[in-house]
Amino acid sequence: MLENVPAALGHALSSIRPGLDKIVYAGKDLAAPETIRVTSEAFSDGGAIPARFTDDGAKISPPLAFAGTPAAAKSLVLIVEDADSPTPAPLCHALVWAIAPGDGGFHEAALDADAMPPARCGAIVGKNSFLALGWLPPDPPTGHGQHRYAFQVFALDVRLDLEAGTGRGALVHALHGHLLAKGLLIGTYERVG
Repeated sequence: MLENVPAALGHALSSIRPGLDKIVYAGKDLAAPETIRVTSEAFSDGGAIPARFTDDGAKISPPLAFAGTPAAAKSLVLIVEDADSPTPAPLCHALVWAIAPGDGGFHEAALDADAMPPARCGAIVGKNSFLALGWLPPDPPTGHGQHRYAFQVFALDVRLDLEAGTGRGALVHALHGHLLAKGLLIGTYERVG
């Protein structure tokens, strides 16, 4: 969708970015020990997300792994946001909750809208910023520069009772008072043209 934005316009918008201090993970009221290790076999922390997982490729979600979840955790939540979108707040690329606690993760394409429920092992998917269920692949404007995609995992002392399709605001509100730990993986992507 944004691949058609002229590079000159993308460059003109390059200073408009919410930043990492606006992602859910940075919220002052969501402080928790940072003991969860979030990794991907597709890219390293701070490394480039392969085009396969973006709007320029197969548009599928990347594989993710979580480790170091507290023993007391009842569930995990995954929120993926673009900290550098040309918008006032980060663009939400995925919302997933009711993830089984403990070491685990998702195979590639597990967060896609058409993924079969067994691929998510019972986890529930919410609406991304484009109001669609599942993975919204990275799609930065040409010429806007490198974007940082924050894969944020939160361990909770409850299993959230939210309906599929719930949005970011309701999910973030439900996190309050229930955080045990959190972890963060940053992947980058830039559309050059």
